[in-house]
Amino acid sequence: MATTELQPGKLFYSISEVAGILGEKVSLVRFWTDYFPKFVKAKRTRNKNNRIYDEAAVKNLQLIHYLVKEQGMTLEGAARRLEENKEGLDNRFEVITKLQGIRAELQQIYESM
Repeated sequence: MATTELQPGKLFYSISEVAGILGEKVSLVRFWTDYFPKFVKAKRTRNKNNRIYDEAAVKNLQLIHYLVKEQGMTLEGAARRLEENKEGLDNRFEVITKLQGIRAELQQIYESM
C-alpha cells in the first residue's frame, strides 16, 4: 500500500514524490505512466520538461499498484479491470486503504501500552 498519504491542497507531485508514495522506483512509475496512458496522464513542466502528476493520476497509480503488486494481477489484467469496473474498484481500494490505516493506528496504540 501507499507509504505516504497525499498532501491536502497540493496540486502536483513530482515523479520522485509519486515513487515515494507508492514505495517503488521512479522507473516503475515512468513505465506504468507509459503503459496506462488512458488512466495516468502526466503533465510536463515548462522549463525542464519533467513529469508531474495531479491527484487523480496519483490515485490511479495507487490503484494500479494495488492491482499489480498486492493482488498479483498482470498488467493486461489490471488494464482490463480498470476498463470494466473502475468505480467499484475505486470504492473497494478506498475501503481497504482506510481499514489498513485504522489497523496501523490500533497497532501503534497496542505497542505503546
